[in-house]
Amino acid sequence: MRYKNRTIIFFLLPAFALIVVFVYIPILLNFHYSLYQWSAFSVSKTFVGIKNLTRLFTDPTIRICLKNNLIYALFSVIFQVGAALIFAAVLEDKMFRRVQPFFRTVYFLPSLISITVVGLLWQMIYSPVFGFLNPLLKVLGLSFLTKDWLGSQTTAIYAVTMVSQWQYTGYTMVLFIVALQKIPEDLYEAATIDGAGKIQRFWYITIPQAKEMIAVNMIITIIGSFKVFDEVYIMTSGGPGVSSQVLGSYLYKAAFSTDEMGYASAIATLVFFITFMLSMVQLKLSKIEME
Repeated sequence: MRYKNRTIIFFLLPAFALIVVFVYIPILLNFHYSLYQWSAFSVSKTFVGIKNLTRLFTDPTIRICLKNNLIYALFSVIFQVGAALIFAAVLEDKMFRRVQPFFRTVYFLPSLISITVVGLLWQMIYSPVFGFLNPLLKVLGLSFLTKDWLGSQTTAIYAVTMVSQWQYTGYTMVLFIVALQKIPEDLYEAATIDGAGKIQRFWYITIPQAKEMIAVNMIITIIGSFKVFDEVYIMTSGGPGVSSQVLGSYLYKAAFSTDEMGYASAIATLVFFITFMLSMVQLKLSKIEME
């Protein structure tokens, strides 16, 4: 028995060591750095206590970032969880199973494209000069909707957010398809015999049976919404002004544009706290036990 325990520890130790070195130690060091005022080129650090952390509560840009991250999270839940589940249920329907491989591939492909390429592609699509979105709206008789999507403070964050939904909804849809394929057909057949329609079967069978995958996708999408950076940085750099700034892009700006490494560490601490708390709340609500 002791030999087996030692063998288990021997195999687990390298993975545990990597997690400690590359996850837990950086988290602690980041919190430590947030207690100092320093720059990337300074040879010494000035201890300022919780000054950087308290600054988070008075910084108006942080409030804009939180609002934008919440907008991103809301749209991600609607599309990457809600819409993706509906698409998966439709493709799993007997009527569409023959064409499912084709549509599954088409919807999944965007998630394989580099986010840099996707950002530049949609930057061109949104362009009021040579993009085709505005001309398409005019052709459809929706000229009143045409605008500079990335250049307007009222639409920039929504335009960037929708790009992410286009890219990743297919990915979560595939995860849902895998979960739905594990649901016994007997449940649907029994419900059909009892007179349940497709919507009723979806509501009372599909959703309850796929609740674990729903919880997983909720965690992935919401936490990802508070860690988003690439899309915003590539497409708007947080502009115009700070209208599309999110926590990730503001952290980058504080660290590498204004050279406030201590404050950037404080923002990173805030991101960690938010994502950690969200994880705990969602795991609790979905009744998934942490092991």
